[in-house]
Amino acid sequence: MQLTDKQSLLSELHQARLDRLKEICAEHGLSRNGSVEVLRGRLIADLVLDEWDFSPEGIDSILNNDIGQVLAVFGVKKSGSIRERRQRLFLHLNHDAKQLTPEKLDTLSRDQLHELCSKLDLPRSGAKQALLMRVAGVLTSQSGSWGVIKKSLRRPRGEPKRINIPSPTDDYDSIASQVSAPVTEQVAQPSPVHTQEIEIMEDVEDVSEVEIIDIAPRSIVEPLPVAPVVELTESVIEIEGRTAEIDALCRDYLLVGSISDSEDVNAFISSLSSHGLPVNDSNAADFVKARLISLDAMARAEKEALHSMPNSWREREALRGFEEARNILREVLPEIITSTDGDMVKARMAFEEKARELNLDLRLPSVSGRLHALFDLQISLDEEIAASDPKTARRTRVIRLLQHGSIHLQAGERRTLDRLERNIDGFEQLVEAILQKSEGSYGDTQQTLVIRFLEKKGYDVNNSELRPRVVAAAGVIGAELGHISPSEIPRIAPGIKVSDTEVDSIISDLKRLAQQFKAVSDEPVADEEMELAESVADAADRVSSVRSRIDGVDDLLARLNISNN
Repeated sequence: MQLTDKQSLLSELHQARLDRLKEICAEHGLSRNGSVEVLRGRLIADLVLDEWDFSPEGIDSILNNDIGQVLAVFGVKKSGSIRERRQRLFLHLNHDAKQLTPEKLDTLSRDQLHELCSKLDLPRSGAKQALLMRVAGVLTSQSGSWGVIKKSLRRPRGEPKRINIPSPTDDYDSIASQVSAPVTEQVAQPSPVHTQEIEIMEDVEDVSEVEIIDIAPRSIVEPLPVAPVVELTESVIEIEGRTAEIDALCRDYLLVGSISDSEDVNAFISSLSSHGLPVNDSNAADFVKARLISLDAMARAEKEALHSMPNSWREREALRGFEEARNILREVLPEIITSTDGDMVKARMAFEEKARELNLDLRLPSVSGRLHALFDLQISLDEEIAASDPKTARRTRVIRLLQHGSIHLQAGERRTLDRLERNIDGFEQLVEAILQKSEGSYGDTQQTLVIRFLEKKGYDVNNSELRPRVVAAAGVIGAELGHISPSEIPRIAPGIKVSDTEVDSIISDLKRLAQQFKAVSDEPVADEEMELAESVADAADRVSSVRSRIDGVDDLLARLNISNN
């Protein structure tokens, strides 16, 4: 077929719908089974890129310079490292993106996962769970990069863009012949072929590595962590029985943590020992890390599924079942949280178990994502309600007052405060009873009653450190409940401690300052006396002047009287 004919055929294949693709398959005697993208990729490989070998071995022999152009012909993403592009090409040509998803990998057997790892150039050792994690990591990193062609090729605006159709180079032919050579020799001489095949494959790998170093562009996006290899040991078998608890703990970590932060992940895994999990073994830690990577991929899929339409009939029916059970789940969730005494990990596990009892398929990301979103929403609502509750606000203020600066106290005193904090409800009842009996008076008598009653209950609070705190906390409770006014709350001393020598030095400094102020105050007194004398003299002058004027007026009036007579 001429190159121009291939160009027109490629443009037609990019824009063709399913019926037209099936017609082209029938014309050329190709299989018509598969989705529209599977048929499109098959036709492009057989009719347009017919000179290339797209078997798994042939894909591994494509050089870095050529594989980008090959991916462009198929209409998928062409950037990335040589390994990522080979994985993408294999997935696009051999699998359906809607069928091979991370959440559906659990239905595959270990042999199938082992074969996928072999084709995707992944480690092939370990249990089924380890293989599943590796394949899920590749599918997550390649999500959206294969299985569907670009929209600009499928529905172009105006004239379709001309795509260069590459042809195999001499280097590709030589490498392909080297890769296929051991297969021929293996039939004739079975025993020595194994060693010779390893040497040839190493040569091919060297060539590809040179291509990567010299040509491959650097990716600015950090790759996702790959699940480690997990060997089946006693500790792994032990924690496998507690997978549900591990998943709940991992989901709690993923709310704020990231799998790319290795220090944070290691700290999280180390903290699991407090839950009775034997994570001291490296294989057990790798098992937890693999579950963490898997749940991170599932969480990403759940977020995407929350805002997308169902992709299958089974998913649509599962979502309908979830919506029918939503009210039941919402009603039982507060009871579950209460029954677990606020332990969110146990509450999440119990909530998942309740969902399974309602026959909800939690293997689907769209269902599990909505379930955990409902759980997180209820937790956030409970926190908001608790923050706006007056009782909670009052107790928070009292506890802060009791624990203020407690780091500087003795260990026994801190234990007493912690015990009092745990029994804050009883402390409030005690204070309220005393204030009701005293009719709103909170003096020395009531304060003594509070301290003595706590001492009878085993609280060692009658000392210089704890007594002011307890008395002030009781005053806060009384003011909050309306028994006393806020001005009657006892104040806590600032707690500044000085030694005897420091007291003497402070007194001497105060005396020195007093002498300085006394010496300075003599001059202002003298000045004030002078000003007073001057003001008195001025006043006398003004009085004399006024008197003289009055005398002048009297003389004038006397003269007027004489003239009238």
